[in-house]
Amino acid sequence: MKPLYNPSFALCLRPSLNHGSRRAFAASSSRPLPRKNEDPTPKAPSNPLLDNYLKRKPPGPPRLARGDLAPSSIFEQDRQKGDGEPSAPSKTSTEEDDARPKPIRDSAALAGVLDPDPSSRLRWERKKTIQSIRHRGRISRTLMLKRTERESLSKSQLFKTSVKKLSPLARQIAGKSIEDAITQMRFSRKKVSRDVGEHLEAARNRAIVARGMGLGEVEGTKGEPVVIQTKEGKRRVVEDRTGIYIDQAWVGRGPYGQGLDYRAMGRVHLLRLPTTSLSVVLKEEATRVRQHAERQEKRRNRKLWVQLPDRPVTAQHPYYTW
Repeated sequence: MKPLYNPSFALCLRPSLNHGSRRAFAASSSRPLPRKNEDPTPKAPSNPLLDNYLKRKPPGPPRLARGDLAPSSIFEQDRQKGDGEPSAPSKTSTEEDDARPKPIRDSAALAGVLDPDPSSRLRWERKKTIQSIRHRGRISRTLMLKRTERESLSKSQLFKTSVKKLSPLARQIAGKSIEDAITQMRFSRKKVSRDVGEHLEAARNRAIVARGMGLGEVEGTKGEPVVIQTKEGKRRVVEDRTGIYIDQAWVGRGPYGQGLDYRAMGRVHLLRLPTTSLSVVLKEEATRVRQHAERQEKRRNRKLWVQLPDRPVTAQHPYYTW
């Protein structure tokens, strides 16, 4: 009885390896096997300069958290009811500030922008310190007004109009309160009045947020109503001393654009399209009240005009001297 498995027949059926496969098999068989605790992946050679740089490099800014509704929002309860989640107790503002990630700022990186020329800054500080000691702490009138009265300067973007068309609107809103000026631009028939009105609204919002102007009704510093006379000679009643008005308004010429004007016979004319900006200075009504009081004080202190000087007659002679 013959066996079912013939080893010589199996060796004959084994496929032969080509030259490349033999070289790969020989190289893999000659390579030592990795140990159990050894990492088979090759490691890159260490670079001391790179390691030192990574140690001194500040960490990157934290990843911004995804925005969501505030815990005190009126829509938060409805959303939790819809999701079936229990309403969590609202956090205080202090806890929210503590939980909020603090931005990491590198002073060395910001020094190039915040303090580009340290030597000039030190010289300027030394100069101002010497001036304050020389003046014994007294400040000038201009600096005193800058510290006690609020003002805001806002410059608009370039409007596609000319100086000749924008100047009448600047003269129209100068001296008016900010609300009256916005109303004037709302009902004006000028094409650029809409852009001017939007700029006035943005300037008003910036003055309220950045300078704290126009908050007399909220803070209770409106003051008593007073009748004043403006420098143009008009009388008006100031009910809120923190009200915002336009003290100055002027226009500025911008760069010219280019346009094409297609004519007959295949001709094309090159147009110069003008651009103009509008700048406004916003102040509070307290400034006009102070200016009115100064004009009244100056008028009261003015000497009475007389035709001849009121003085005793001297050097009298009984005869003519000519």
